[in-house]
Amino acid sequence: MTSAAAESPDLSAHTPMMAQYLAIKAQHPQTLVFYRMGDFYELFYQDAEKAARLLDITLTRRGQSAGQPVTMAGVPFHSVETYLARLIKLGESVAICEQVGDVGASKGPVERKVVRVVTPGTLTDTELLNDKSEALLLAVHQGSRHRLGLAWLSVTQGALQLAECAGDELEAWVTRIAPSEIVYSAEVTPAFEQRLKALRPVSLTVRPAFQFDAGLGLRKLMEHLNAATLAAWGAEALAQAHAAASALLAYAEHTQGRQLSHVHDLQVQRDDELIALPVTTRRNLELVQTLRGEDSPTLFSLLDTCMTGMGSRALKCWLLEPRRDRGQATARHDAIAQLREQGLFERLRERLKGTSDIERITARIALRQVRPRELVGLRQSLNKAEQLAPTLDGLPALLAQVAADLVPPPGCASLLQQALLDEPAALVRDGGVIAAGFDAELDELRAIQDNADGFLLALEAQERARTGIANLRVQFNRVHGFYIEVSQGQLDKVPADYRRRQTLKNAERFITPELKAFEDKALSAQERALAREKWLYEQLLDRLQAHVPALARLARAIASLDALCALAERSLTLGWCRPRFMKEPGIEIERGRHPVVEARLAETSSGAFIANDTRLGPKQRMQVITGPNMGGKSTYMRQVALICLLASMGSYVPAAACRLGPMDAIHTRIGAADDLANAQSTFMLEMTEAAQILHAATPQSLVLMDEIGRGTSTFDGLALASGIAAHLHDRTQAFTLFATHYFELTEFPARHHCAVNMHVSAAESGGDVVFLHEIQPGPASRSYGIQVARLAGMPAAVVRHAGHALAALETQQQLSREQVDLFAPPPEAAAPATSAVEAALAALDPDTMSPREALDALYQLKRTGSKQ
Repeated sequence: MTSAAAESPDLSAHTPMMAQYLAIKAQHPQTLVFYRMGDFYELFYQDAEKAARLLDITLTRRGQSAGQPVTMAGVPFHSVETYLARLIKLGESVAICEQVGDVGASKGPVERKVVRVVTPGTLTDTELLNDKSEALLLAVHQGSRHRLGLAWLSVTQGALQLAECAGDELEAWVTRIAPSEIVYSAEVTPAFEQRLKALRPVSLTVRPAFQFDAGLGLRKLMEHLNAATLAAWGAEALAQAHAAASALLAYAEHTQGRQLSHVHDLQVQRDDELIALPVTTRRNLELVQTLRGEDSPTLFSLLDTCMTGMGSRALKCWLLEPRRDRGQATARHDAIAQLREQGLFERLRERLKGTSDIERITARIALRQVRPRELVGLRQSLNKAEQLAPTLDGLPALLAQVAADLVPPPGCASLLQQALLDEPAALVRDGGVIAAGFDAELDELRAIQDNADGFLLALEAQERARTGIANLRVQFNRVHGFYIEVSQGQLDKVPADYRRRQTLKNAERFITPELKAFEDKALSAQERALAREKWLYEQLLDRLQAHVPALARLARAIASLDALCALAERSLTLGWCRPRFMKEPGIEIERGRHPVVEARLAETSSGAFIANDTRLGPKQRMQVITGPNMGGKSTYMRQVALICLLASMGSYVPAAACRLGPMDAIHTRIGAADDLANAQSTFMLEMTEAAQILHAATPQSLVLMDEIGRGTSTFDGLALASGIAAHLHDRTQAFTLFATHYFELTEFPARHHCAVNMHVSAAESGGDVVFLHEIQPGPASRSYGIQVARLAGMPAAVVRHAGHALAALETQQQLSREQVDLFAPPPEAAAPATSAVEAALAALDPDTMSPREALDALYQLKRTGSKQ
């Protein structure tokens, strides 16, 4: 039904209402259409079947259209956000179709149209959005010469970003951007489309190829920025990205039903600007999600004590997009130091408390989707913002820039104060939004509604006195409206200006010009008041449009201030220090701690975290770390990476001191997992991730390699581990923490001058082991695997058997006369042996042979070949 309607709907045989629905559905063939009918949004045919399955709502059949029963399902309009949230989470898109015409204004069904399309990447509704996350829309253009154009946008932020990358970097960029929805052309190659589909659960949307037009995209960008060139943004020579931006803006405008007037900011992202955090690094370091997919405990959940959703989103962006250039991070360190002085951050956080999400409210103002109560929240937040800037008076650098943007737009708060009630209705259509005194006509209409009873009583007393009819009554009913009722015995006293309206058995009902005028006002007062409120609200939104740029600047300033105050609070509460940057390559950490593990230990009163030092530099680029399971090798490695990341984002760090040189990436290969959906075993995935690191890492990268080679046989794993370590040391020269259980690798530093042995200490007593969690120089003496098995609850018989087997294996190893040199370079390839046929051929001289001799030689070659 849906696909047929989309191609060429035949509406002649359908009822008028279904013909209207099918015409609308034909314009949105791949989207669920919520068709407003009274107090419900209805879905029909295949949309109804799909929604009933996804939302577990009732599927019914009512009436007929074109001779067929109409399949229906519906949701109440007052709880539509609940159902929208569920559909969006499932990756569906929904077209909201509202009644826009007046009931009874014309024959046939009330006029309806799609007012907006709700998709995973273009959400603006507060109820559908996570306070701490953005919904991002990404457009991908498959350009020529193996180049891709990327453009992405947060509709609620109004910030557009562009990039171009090589074709094989698509997955890395999608991981970095983390979009909710990807838009691509209908004419991409099948192979490219398969790559996009492999990126799920990201929602995918196909758009016509003609929308990916570089020239149109360039014009649109210049219009949004009100500029004649994009040179100021460094975005002129990005034709592929311009094409992506063209489709992106067209699709976003289509979903919102209007132009995106608030999109006024442009940024160009380049590979060499950010510290690379591949998807494996984000997962293994548990930056925003745990390995189990939970939101806590993570590094972000530990950092995020922000008072506003804006601040939380800014903080997450800082965490996931640290810059290689140290200027921004240093400015944030300076700001944190200033906020810590005399508890300034505490006063600011108190004033930030209760601030509404100005960023999202501003976007909804620009899109004309904002609700009255959101505007009241904005009004209160503007008043709060006025108290923030004076607190920052006299502070230099970054905080001075923040203070300059903390000024609310003049007249905005007073306009909202004058226009809106303190507690308006949730929706404009319900009335009760505009404040008294804002509009004289609305006040009069409300007075008519509020004072109708008083007017009727006064008119009744007036008419009784004028006519002398003591039992005259002024009344109202829904059928005949307002009337003056006079009994039959008093009809001779009725004045000449009374006009008969209805005759009853014992009385007559009349209307007067005065009562008729009041009736006209009263009967239409409620409807007119509601219409007037809607008009006034639209006028208010018109006047607020001029304040959108200033409100956006204010929102960004509050978000930055909130994030900085959260970092200041964390640094004091958790006892973190300010890191220092140096030009020389290296990582120097004194008494470093894992921030999340330390916090968990404090929460559970499980003891103090054991701090450790780290020294990496030009003369010591690799640590080969050995030691027992559960001893803390992985924790130590992760804490080094987290400290480097925190310093680079502009935060203080969990250490006594920290000095950090240039850094371009953090790579990790930690843990054992598989990817069966893509036919990758545990070992295959391990090798794939290791290969990616070896290709991508540079001398300015930090590499964490934990137990590489575990997924195969001992000899295979040992050989691969030694080869990978040698490559990282000799060729890549990255700063590397290389944890291993292969004790043979402790010989590595003897042959590689920039590597050192480190081990996690442990103490053994009476067959039990105590983990000291200290990183010390030198190799470990043993791994204590059997003791760990005992601690894990392994049956005693298994532990005894393993102990006996271990003793036998160690004895056998001691009796072995030879030890393989793992780090000896492979020998040069020997020349291949010559076969008998090749030797016989080499001995022949065809120029000196007779025909008979040549034939005999041929038979001889045949016999020789058959013997091999």
